[in-house]
This record gives sequence, C-alpha cells and structure tokens, in this order.
Amino acid sequence: MSGSYDEAACQEETTDSFWEVGNYKRTVKRIDDGNRLCNDMMNCIQERAKIEKAYAQQLIEWSKRWRQLIDRGPQYGTVERAWMGLMTEAEKVSELHQDMKNNLINHDYEKVKNWQKDAYHKQMMGGFKETKEAEEGFRKAQKPWAKKLKELEAAKKSFHMACKEEKLASFREANGKGEASVTADQQKKLHEKLDKCKQDSQKAREKYEKALDELSKCTPHYMENMEQVFDQCQQFEERRLSFLKEVLLDIKHHLNLAGDQSYAVVYSELEHIITSASTQEDLKWFSSTHGPRMYMNWPKFEEYNPDLAHNITKKSKKGSDGVMLTNVTAAAELAQGDRGRVNSYEKTPASTERSDEDQSNPNSGNDSNGGSNPFFETSGKGVRVRALYDYDGQEQDELSFRAGDELTKLEDEDEQGWCKGRLDNGQLGLYPFNYVELI
Repeated sequence: MSGSYDEAACQEETTDSFWEVGNYKRTVKRIDDGNRLCNDMMNCIQERAKIEKAYAQQLIEWSKRWRQLIDRGPQYGTVERAWMGLMTEAEKVSELHQDMKNNLINHDYEKVKNWQKDAYHKQMMGGFKETKEAEEGFRKAQKPWAKKLKELEAAKKSFHMACKEEKLASFREANGKGEASVTADQQKKLHEKLDKCKQDSQKAREKYEKALDELSKCTPHYMENMEQVFDQCQQFEERRLSFLKEVLLDIKHHLNLAGDQSYAVVYSELEHIITSASTQEDLKWFSSTHGPRMYMNWPKFEEYNPDLAHNITKKSKKGSDGVMLTNVTAAAELAQGDRGRVNSYEKTPASTERSDEDQSNPNSGNDSNGGSNPFFETSGKGVRVRALYDYDGQEQDELSFRAGDELTKLEDEDEQGWCKGRLDNGQLGLYPFNYVELI
C-alpha cells in the first residue's frame, strides 16, 4: 500500500486562529464596537452629570431650609454664626458640584462626541467607512490563499479516498487467496484492481503534495498582506484607546474636588468660623440682653408732682381682634448697641412678654364691645401651619399645642412676634410665630 489512511484524518480540524478563513471578522467587528463604546462613554458621563446636578440642588434646598430654621430658632451669638457656616459650606460645595456637572457635559461629553464624529464616517448604505475598508482589505489579502487552501482540501480528500480504496482492494485480494471458491481469473482481477488503486493513490498523493507545496509558497505573502491590514486596524484602535484614556483622565480631574484649591478654602473657612465661636462672649451677650446685666430702673422715692403726667412704662398695641399685646422696649433699645441685627433668640417666646393689665383681664376688649369670647369661634379663613415645638399657653388668650400639630394661621405676626390662629377644635388664640412652619 502506497500510503496510510486514518478515517479520523478526513474530518476537518477546526481552530480559532486569526489565520483561518473568515476569522479576521473579529478584528473588523472591533471597529464597530469602538463606535458603540463611544456612545456608552457619553451615556456614562451624562448619568454622572445628572447625579451631580441633583446633589447640588439638594444641597441648596437643605441650606435654604435650615437657614430659616436656625434664624427662627433660639440659638444666638457666635455659635449661631458657626452653625450658619454649615449652610454656607453647602452653598459653596453646591456651586462646585454644579461646575463639575458643567465640565462633564460641556467638556468631556462634547469631546467624546466630536472625536466619534471625526473617527467614524457613516455610509449612505449603512455601516462605517472604516469598517468597510478593513473588511475589503482582509478579504483581498486572504482571497488567493483561500483559493489555494480550497484546492489543497480537495486534493487531500481525493488522496484519502484513494487510500481507502487501496486498503479495501488489498483486503479483498488477501481474502481471495485463502478461499477455494475464488477462481484464478477472479484472483487475477483482484490483483489488477489492487495495482490500479495503488497507482491512483500514488497520483492523488503527488497531487496533494503539490497543492500543499503551492499553499506553503503562498503563505508568507498571505501573512504579510494580512498583517499589513491588521496593523492598520491596530493603529486605529490605538488612537481610540489613547483617546479613551485621555478622556478618563479629564473626567478624573473634573471629579477630583480634593485637587481644587477652592474646595480646600471652603473647609478652612468653615473651620475658622467654628473655632472662632466664643461661648463666653455668647453668655455675656445673653446676660446683658436677657439676664442680670440688663439695665433696670430700680424704684426710688419720688415726690408728688401734680404737673407730671401719668407715665406708662410699657407700650401697648391693640390688635384687630381686641386682644392687648405689649412689649418691653427698654432692654431691646439698650441691647441694640451690642448686636446690630435681630438675633434668632429675640424671636423666641422669651421676648413675647405682655402687660400685667392684659394678664388680669385678657378679655376686657371683648367685654367692652358686649361680645362673647372670640377664642372659641369655628369659622374663618387662614393658612395651615405645623408646630415645630411644643408650646403651653401661659395666658387664657394663648393657644397650647404639641410639635407636629396642625392649626390655622389667621393673621400675620405683629411687631412683637405673635400670630392669631385657630386650633382644629375651633379655639382661637395667640401663639409665637417662630414656633410653626407653613405646610
């Protein structure tokens, strides 16, 4: 027998090598993937920009709400200013995050968008010019070699079939020699068949070897052309990867607030205002404004003077509902020099003092008009508010409520900080305006 034959050898051995016919398509597909990755990067930047915008807005809303609460609350002095420093920090950090959002959209997003437009050129029939050029380059480089490979596979198949026929003929001849029923003429024919199969197998072998030799001679040129096209694709991909790395560094720079000098200044200023808060200064101010260090016009002996008009040391204001509201002005006037602005503490019930005349006869205004007690009415329009703190009315004309209770505000606060309102049970009365918030 002129050649060995293995039936398993007739099955094609498939590999995943780049050099196999058609396996260049993964390299071509990478070009389309690069375009899709540009879209993914832009979507990624957009989503992060939305997060930064929402966070900046939340900081502003938080700062605005707590500025109002602190301003209306009982805290005072330098500690109040330090507390307000947190609100200032939030506003400045909000600006930085808004700038971050603007940089992500106006710089990074637009940079990717413009690069994608310059790198990938769409065709009228669909797809990209770069993809088509790579596909055609690989196909052209592989076509001659693929043709030779096809001829080789045909020659290989013919050779293996000839080997199979030779093996079968040899088996039949050997069996014929051992059987008495086979005539000499038949034996001769089997021998001639074997000789012919050997000749055919030898010719197929020579043809197979020739095809393999031709393919081997064509392979270096094939590899050179394929590598040339592949290098062009590599260069294109290198530009994309380098650009992507550059964009990621830009994004990192815009996200890294630690490297922003203005960010460090925000917290150095916050630390300064907090450490500058003086508990002794605040205690001294409170003592001078509301404590023992306040000015007092102590009683002293006064001779009777009929020409001296009767003096009332407390100013009174009669509200539209007939309730008498008063305010001690002497301490406030003395404290004006210590503090230029109205402090949040001055808005608390500590400043909502009323006269002894009102305490002894809170409904005198109503009685003089001959009407019933106006603090138990069930009608009237107003604005709904919610209590921020507990409040227990000290007088008959004051309302009592717990934190979280809702009531109706009927009139705006007067100059002493009192509002007229109505509970849900219909009771009317006064309450300090800074104890509630609008719903």
